[in-house]
Amino acid sequence: MAVPWFVLQSTGSAAKTGIVGFCTLLPVVLAALAGGPVIDRIGRRRVSVASDLACGIAVAAIPLMQFAGLLQFWMLCALMAMTGLFRAPGETARGVLLPTLAERAGMPLTRAAGLYDGAARCAALTGSALGGALIAVLGAENVLLVDAATFAVAAPLFAFGVRGLPEGQAQRRAEPTSLRVYRRELADGYRFVAATPLLLGLCVMTLVTRGLDQGWSTVLLPVHAREQLSGSIDLGLLNAAFGICALAGALVYGAVGGRFRRWPVFTIAFLIGGLPRFVVAAFTDTFAPLAVIMAVEGLAFGVLNPIMATVTYETVPEELRSRVLSATTASVQLVTPLGGLAAGFLVDSVGLPRALLAVGGVYLLATLCPVIFPAWRQMDGTGSPHDRAEGSPQRGSGSKRV
Repeated sequence: MAVPWFVLQSTGSAAKTGIVGFCTLLPVVLAALAGGPVIDRIGRRRVSVASDLACGIAVAAIPLMQFAGLLQFWMLCALMAMTGLFRAPGETARGVLLPTLAERAGMPLTRAAGLYDGAARCAALTGSALGGALIAVLGAENVLLVDAATFAVAAPLFAFGVRGLPEGQAQRRAEPTSLRVYRRELADGYRFVAATPLLLGLCVMTLVTRGLDQGWSTVLLPVHAREQLSGSIDLGLLNAAFGICALAGALVYGAVGGRFRRWPVFTIAFLIGGLPRFVVAAFTDTFAPLAVIMAVEGLAFGVLNPIMATVTYETVPEELRSRVLSATTASVQLVTPLGGLAAGFLVDSVGLPRALLAVGGVYLLATLCPVIFPAWRQMDGTGSPHDRAEGSPQRGSGSKRV
């Protein structure tokens, strides 16, 4: 929240705010496209710590340069691009260690994935609320210094928490590092995704739905709140209802999800979370129905990330996880920036109700994929029933593939 507000406050330009957002997002995609082999060569622990330190330095530099009277707009764009460039490798490096840590803790992978996603959702909720309050009290520049301090805390926490973990160290290779070896290792991740129908389906489906979700959150819902509801207050309440219920869904699935088959839960949850909100928003101009459906959808969406993470971890061999997770992250991020642009064009061209129904219809087609294509049923075959049973740790989860 602090960066967009800082840009608006310092420049007064919504267009420049959008440019900064683009400069932040594009390097995330580029780093994910090419970062997998680098993570393995340097080591997951080092990459995660370096990611936090680099992001902290870049974020702290913004207010410090502003206080010194040196900050120019291109510098702001470059510093935010730096945060995007380092963010994706750090997140990937942490994520690929989750199966190993769950096994060492004697925790079912389903529960670990649910807790991990729940922690991220909880951080987003509390960060948004706390960020808004701190901006009002301290100002955007000082909040950026607080943000930088959190990176400075996170880096040693992770470094200490996974010290001595063999999977967190650099992978030793028989071949010396070279451009040819790097290209081959990079291609290994994409080949694995292309050769695994379930992973490929997850990537394509998430690519489409994430772009549509971006259009919903950045254009369709705000326009609906402005034109049909009570404006920003209702918008904030709707997002809060969705976020709180998504957090609850992730935590509940982490606690009891191992007792249920994944494919039916995933399929039903995605169908619930797709079309209904678009239809309700298109045909109602009151707050309560949309709040209810968004709360229900939040519960449904809360179970999706833990299921996808568990399936991916069980499908991908440990030695390929960094490369494959980088490939999947890049693939699902490719069209996200275009979602808002497409939604805005639709609203201007055909009006809000028709735009909502058109986007909702495409969303429905995407969510029908697990029903239509048999490969999705392999979600229930990526780990043994004993390994998925409540209270049983995952064994050898990295050696399975579809």
